[in-house]
Amino acid sequence: MGKIAKYLNQLVVGNVFDEQEVLDYYSTDNSALKIKPRFVAFPESTDDIQKLLKFFNQLTAKEINVPITIRGSGSDDTGACLGSGLIISTKKLNRMLEIDPRGRLVRVQSGITLKELNTALSVSGLTIPIDGKDNETIGGLISNCPTDKSAGKYGGIINFVDRIEVVLANGECIATNRFRRYAVAKKAVEKTLEGEIYRKLPKIIDTNEKTIQDIEKRAKDMSGYPKIVEVYKRDVLDLMPLFFGAQGTLGVISEVILRAVPLKSKPVRIVATFKDFKKAKKFLDFMDELTPKRLELYDLKIIMRAKATGKNLDGVIKKLEDGYVVFVSFDEKGNNNLKKVMARRDEFPRNARFLFESDENRSIIDELENSLTTYLTYVKDGERVPILTNFYLPAWNIESFLDDLKVLGEKLQLDLALYGSYASSIYHLRPIFNLEDDSFNKKATTFLKAGAYIIGRQGGQLAGGTPEGRLKAVVTNADMPEAEVKLYNEIKNLFDKNGILNPEIKLGASSKYTLTHFRSTNSPKIML
Repeated sequence: MGKIAKYLNQLVVGNVFDEQEVLDYYSTDNSALKIKPRFVAFPESTDDIQKLLKFFNQLTAKEINVPITIRGSGSDDTGACLGSGLIISTKKLNRMLEIDPRGRLVRVQSGITLKELNTALSVSGLTIPIDGKDNETIGGLISNCPTDKSAGKYGGIINFVDRIEVVLANGECIATNRFRRYAVAKKAVEKTLEGEIYRKLPKIIDTNEKTIQDIEKRAKDMSGYPKIVEVYKRDVLDLMPLFFGAQGTLGVISEVILRAVPLKSKPVRIVATFKDFKKAKKFLDFMDELTPKRLELYDLKIIMRAKATGKNLDGVIKKLEDGYVVFVSFDEKGNNNLKKVMARRDEFPRNARFLFESDENRSIIDELENSLTTYLTYVKDGERVPILTNFYLPAWNIESFLDDLKVLGEKLQLDLALYGSYASSIYHLRPIFNLEDDSFNKKATTFLKAGAYIIGRQGGQLAGGTPEGRLKAVVTNADMPEAEVKLYNEIKNLFDKNGILNPEIKLGASSKYTLTHFRSTNSPKIML
């Protein structure tokens, strides 16, 4: 163990490692990239995080710059939780600190996972209605601000966070609050980094008013710091929105207070299959009016792949070889909505098949829900690499996009099967690539840029469901208006003067660096 790691282990209660096995593990995440860090830290408290940030921030005075990257579950698709310096893992920051069942509030450390939190809340009949991955951390959900499968109804994580505690780049710890002008003025006189932020940020917002109005018009774009539009409203300033989608570039989230909601009844589900998208869209639009918890669209190829592995899906796709599958889940008024669908069944084509959940077919629908996992996991000679995922596509342009997609697939010789949430308009493409092929870098880059082009051509946003990280920044940085680049750099420099917090992602991402750090081997594990 090196001198720095030994010193840091004396400094913090948690652990810091520089052993190769640990560094190798934290060199990859759910993306196609590989970047080896110098150290990996496992803090056990906010105090540990403060000491780590203060130490590395002070090193910059000696012209030693070590980038700091925050990592929760490592499930990000864009390489945002990889770094060449210090990785701060929130694995041990996983405690639920307080719960107020009557007020429906809960205070947690940022490393607690969605599954851990909702399991604990269920005892009190409460939940955080985020339909994400079980292993996603609350801090990671805020930092990446993904549009989850239930966001069409519940709006995503941003609707359930009340306040956050954040460690700033210099080691200061702040708690966000909703301050009116007089309180902002009081904070602004403090001779701290927090005071400087409250002093300068209102001026940045006033100076860039027109740019911020332009950003607000593109509500689905998560590149940069678009939540700046929510920071100063109705004479109230709240720093918290800036951290949604910031991917650890403005501070380290250490604790979170969330607002829970009553636990709903078990969802009632419907599955429908259609031979073409036009027929499927009519059904999707009807379902959307009923406000389901989930409303998803799948290219039938995804379900067929699962069937080929032995899944019992004849009840869903019998005698159908091409088309689309619609999955619907209601967590309120389930039986009433089933009756509404049954009453209008004659309006849809005779060859459309419907499966309404019952005791007899529940297992078939369960297997269909698992089809995506099968599709992404069971791959020979390659990997379904997440290069073009979590993009926004407006409902009225999906049919045109599918036409473009067919042309793109033929040109690049890729099997492009679309899937995603119709309710939230966030979609994914996961074709097979062989990372051990010498031409992988070129093929992946071509696919990313060509895919981004047709998404934009149809009125979509590449960074629509999650921020740009490293990978999508290859495209978004080149396309971002100059005025927005200037604004976002002003925000970054205010919070992180020395540029130590994840400086290699978002606006700081280098296309050349990113594209030369693709993994060269297929992943032995795939996080879905």
